[in-house]
Amino acid sequence: MSIEAMAAPSPVTLAVLIVSIVAVAVLISFTAVLKPSPRSLRKKRLSMLVDLRILRLCGGASVLLVLLTLLGLETGEYPIPRFQAISTAFWDRAGEYSFVVNSLRFPRVVTALLAGFCLASSGALFQTLLNNPLVSPDVIGINTGAALCAVFVLAIGADVGLLPWAAFAGAVVTAGTIYLLAWKKGITGNRLVLVGIGINALLASGITYLMVKFPIEQVLAAARWQAGSLFGASWSDARTLIIAIACLTPPAWILVRRLRLIQLGDEMASSLGLRVERERTAIILVASGYAAVAVAVIGPLGFVALLVPHIVRLVAGPLTGGTLVLTGAVGALFLLACDLIAQQLFAPTTLPVGVITAALGGPYFLFILVRYNRAP
Repeated sequence: MSIEAMAAPSPVTLAVLIVSIVAVAVLISFTAVLKPSPRSLRKKRLSMLVDLRILRLCGGASVLLVLLTLLGLETGEYPIPRFQAISTAFWDRAGEYSFVVNSLRFPRVVTALLAGFCLASSGALFQTLLNNPLVSPDVIGINTGAALCAVFVLAIGADVGLLPWAAFAGAVVTAGTIYLLAWKKGITGNRLVLVGIGINALLASGITYLMVKFPIEQVLAAARWQAGSLFGASWSDARTLIIAIACLTPPAWILVRRLRLIQLGDEMASSLGLRVERERTAIILVASGYAAVAVAVIGPLGFVALLVPHIVRLVAGPLTGGTLVLTGAVGALFLLACDLIAQQLFAPTTLPVGVITAALGGPYFLFILVRYNRAP
């Protein structure tokens, strides 16, 4: 069998991929008409308010994640029967297809899910904090700041283990710079977006300078990484993302409740005993951390953090602990679906996943911009 024949996607694979995407659209359309259905759960001193609509949405997203994960295990340049791909991934790890499944495809799928979770969560926190649907870490320069430090580490040939730390430092410094430059008796979303766009352009020119300054042999890996690709994703990348999510998600959950108070206005939040600037700084750090670790692993991927939180907010309403989890799940679903499309669209040629996210996110960004400008 020729390589071209092996690489061509089967009709079943394409059908499952199309059905999965249509299922996402149907899920969004169906749940958009559902009304919130909060329920109070009490057990002794523990009390919790649960929105059953959010639970249904999370359940639907989880089912789609499982389907796309199984699809990701069986599709690729070397087709593997569905049952053998599943058995090799989960129990028969010494089987015939062990290397292809467990060393190439499974870590790629898991990395896509975790990176999508991080990017979408970061975008949700930024958009809610600044009450602006145009704000996301890739638009205002957070991702570019992380990318600048990461490219520098790759260009000088430093230890790759420093990549997440360098990206996090770049994201935090960039966020702090934007915050200080946008501060004028408080922060407004429009001012921060404008400052962020300017910082983003400045940092992008810095990346270009590094790419030109260092020899091509040293910056080749950086150029490949900058395209935003899941090619070569490993279990080490997945572990990095898991550790970051485990460290950032608990404080994010705590800060979401305080974020609701900040949305009432600084004066009202202060009168309720909230230290507004401290909480705002903590939210920016957590959101920047989510973006930084994703950028460190898969590159400066655009539009995931912009597109997903906006869609989830239209369907599920304002940000809460439940909608934050839902946003992360939809982000994971979106990025994995984009990666599968990137692998199969022009098979045997595999596109960087950043090409697909940009193709989908760019028009949607223009739609949001036009809608935002027409609002009274």
